[in-house]
Amino acid sequence: MTTARRKSYGVKGAPYAFLLPATILFALFFALPIGYALWLSLHKVQVKGLGLGSGARKEVWAGLENYKDALSDSELLSGAVRVVGYGAIVIPVMLGLALLFALMLDTDKVRLAPFTRLAIFLPYAIPGVVAALLWGFLYLPDVSPFYFVLDKLGMPQPNLLDGGPLYLALSNIAVWGGTGFNMIVIYTSLQAIPAEVYEAAKLDGATPLQIALKIKIPMVAPSLVLTFFFSIIATLQVFSEPTTLKPLTNSVSTTWSPLMKVYQDAFGKSDIYSAAAEAAIIAVVTLVLSFGFLRAANSRNKQEEAR
Repeated sequence: MTTARRKSYGVKGAPYAFLLPATILFALFFALPIGYALWLSLHKVQVKGLGLGSGARKEVWAGLENYKDALSDSELLSGAVRVVGYGAIVIPVMLGLALLFALMLDTDKVRLAPFTRLAIFLPYAIPGVVAALLWGFLYLPDVSPFYFVLDKLGMPQPNLLDGGPLYLALSNIAVWGGTGFNMIVIYTSLQAIPAEVYEAAKLDGATPLQIALKIKIPMVAPSLVLTFFFSIIATLQVFSEPTTLKPLTNSVSTTWSPLMKVYQDAFGKSDIYSAAAEAAIIAVVTLVLSFGFLRAANSRNKQEEAR
């Protein structure tokens, strides 16, 4: 082989050499675990007699039996309904506040913009478990300073960890932690809009409110779609907040959310086969909803461009 050919093969193979480490890591820590989980979901343990002794427990093929059991499991379905209610509160409030803060920071009259951006974003940097513990402390009537102030003022002290208010308590944690991230995404898109667009609108007599409603929001629509996409995934995978608040109240069961049900079956009941099937169902639902929303958003954008 000539030197020229060796150099040619070296140049052509360089991209694959750079991709190889990432491909290996992807296969080891992402593809293989997913494949193993799918394999587990299609099996179950067959117990003979009392399940004692060697050979009493045997792993056998179950087919779609675990999936059928999961889809008919009332606890999993109830958890899904609770998550839908939770998401109906979290997503509109969080994205609404993120958009509002981004628009406010994008104005010329805002003061201390760098500090304000950092203050709004900072809660996102706090781990979810720590945030849930912090808010759990503030929710407890016996230790919360807010309840102490309400008591001194003679005002009613609502129990935020019981019944309907529990949804508001959990949603507040998610909104407090996620608004900053979404705000940064939207604010970055606003900064990318050319200044000439605003100048032309001002020359036409547009007010700041009209500029925000008719120029800024339509032009950051792709960012809103992206943040909504991320919010759907995060909502369907809620786990840390209810799990952390569970020791503080009896209103949060071990199967409050679908992921908590998966955790309980896998580590509480030691049934990794049913847990794997439930996890696969959650992943498929998340995938379908996410890509369905993206496809609907893309179709709408194409229709608007055609007009």
